[in-house]
Amino acid sequence: MSAEPQYPLLDTIHDAADVRRLKIDVLPQLCDEVRRYLIDTVSKTAGHLASGLGVVELTCALHYVFNTPQDKIIWDVGHQAYPHKILTGHKKELATIRQKDGLHAFIWRGETPYDVLSTGHASTSIGSALGLALAARAQGRPDRVAAVIGDGSLTGGMAFEALNHAGTFKDLNLLVILNDNEMSISENVGSLAQSLAEVLANPHYVKLVEGGKRVLTKLPALREFALRAQEHAKGMVMPGTLFEEFGFNYIGPVDGNNVLRLTSLLRKIKDLPGLQFLHVVTRKGKGYPPAERDPICYHGVPAFDPEAGVPQTPHPNDKSFSRAFGNWLCAQANKDPLLVGITPAMRVGSAMDDFAAKFPERFYDVGIAEQHAVVLASGLAAGGMHPVVAIYSSFLQRAYDSVIHDCAIQDLPIVLAVDRGGIVGPDGPTHQGAYDLAYLRAVPNLTILTPATLSEQEQMLSFAAALGHPCAVRYPRANGRDELPGGLQQDEITLGRAQVLHTAPETAGKRAAVLAFGPMAADLLPLAQEQGFTLVNMRFVKPLDTELILELARTHDLIVSVEEGTLSGGIGEEIALTLENADCPTRFRALGLPDHFIMEGSRAQILQDLGLTPDQIAACVERELQAMN
Repeated sequence: MSAEPQYPLLDTIHDAADVRRLKIDVLPQLCDEVRRYLIDTVSKTAGHLASGLGVVELTCALHYVFNTPQDKIIWDVGHQAYPHKILTGHKKELATIRQKDGLHAFIWRGETPYDVLSTGHASTSIGSALGLALAARAQGRPDRVAAVIGDGSLTGGMAFEALNHAGTFKDLNLLVILNDNEMSISENVGSLAQSLAEVLANPHYVKLVEGGKRVLTKLPALREFALRAQEHAKGMVMPGTLFEEFGFNYIGPVDGNNVLRLTSLLRKIKDLPGLQFLHVVTRKGKGYPPAERDPICYHGVPAFDPEAGVPQTPHPNDKSFSRAFGNWLCAQANKDPLLVGITPAMRVGSAMDDFAAKFPERFYDVGIAEQHAVVLASGLAAGGMHPVVAIYSSFLQRAYDSVIHDCAIQDLPIVLAVDRGGIVGPDGPTHQGAYDLAYLRAVPNLTILTPATLSEQEQMLSFAAALGHPCAVRYPRANGRDELPGGLQQDEITLGRAQVLHTAPETAGKRAAVLAFGPMAADLLPLAQEQGFTLVNMRFVKPLDTELILELARTHDLIVSVEEGTLSGGIGEEIALTLENADCPTRFRALGLPDHFIMEGSRAQILQDLGLTPDQIAACVERELQAMN
């Protein structure tokens, strides 16, 4: 047996102040120990890996140079923040990350004094950092603020909105660090680029340039010529002209995995006044060869053996709703030459990898720009194409305006494949798909379906593609049943029609009907048959099968609805209103997600805590019936 890893330097680090007490020449050792600890811990617990491995040196250098937590570091998204958690007092707790009552999956406001804002979705760091810098200036505090944003997050429109706004504050001290782990510009990180970065971060250079601008103010023609010469000289070796147009002093690209060089550079940048933009190039998965070779696979990992690597699950064994969507998309594309697939940077997560490989000319990855994904779909639909937008439930929140204005108002034939609907689990409150049913069902012209099984999901997606109007098919991050239990056949999909899976016998006792949306309909079927309550696979969230609901109300004493979405504004409220407007005396109970944010935990744990397992739902039906006797 191999000995447990030892971390003699890291074990002395209890907060960032301990990092700053180290001699600079031991920082490479600290980085090595952080990286080994990260691999060892995440391989046991599951979590995000490749992003954190890439920014170990950047994290150590930032906490070494800046006086955190007085100085603020804002991490975009939070996938890359595991080393930050390790160095700010959560080394031991990292083993609990993404688990129930454990360390939060991403940066969480107040988890430590170093975490002033929660981060879950991308492209927000620059705007948040700008707000913090303005707040510090308004209150006369000397805080330095740095935003660390990945090249993927920089594809989001909010990042550029923040850059544009920041450029209006010429006297504001703000540092934006672009963590660039794409390989396309890695050849620029050589001795020339490194030396130029040192020059651009030198305060004497900055004073020379600013002084020259002031001197040449009275000679506009010469000043314009000088600025153009400077721009062209820098543009020959650096890709920073765009950021300079926003008003930032661009520095880079530099090697983001050289902690000593990076520390030296940050020390100079820290004292520079005004808006600074540092471009660092890192290697995603740095220090762990399998993650370096396949950073997408090692972005989020299950527990695994570091020596063997993450096991690759072949597609035929994947029974998730996401993979079933991906299979349908490829099959549908073979039949429909006008079908196109769109994703906001979630090609693998949404199981569009096969489609992208087989139909590259019909695949559009728009980057982290969810609103644009729906707007692009509207243009494609108006142009005669058949767009399918695969998007996570919590990400669709960002595109809500476009769903209304660019999709529904115009009644365009767009299919929204809403993945991760309901309880997602370990990624916590920023990623739970709790609200899509509530916010989507309020939109006119939009049809919404929830499949109970994988085969029904295929039926619903084909129905949506043929509908000719906006349609959302919503499914969870979970494995599904191929068919209904017991070989029960599923009806063809008819607009606005539910399917009764089991009917309670007509006895002298009280009768109950359960209206289930999504996979719970299939999961409850054996219990419905055993305990004798009526079970309905509702299928449609909108239009709701009110005719069936009212018929059941006439023949049953109790109706219970089950939705894996927030009860506040959810389907249960519409069912209750339907019964009230019809003056039905039938007792009604709605089950769903409570009116609070749902923290980390496994999907099974969370559903258990919320009373939404099949056994708990069946027990609730029994209690409600007994209360009526």
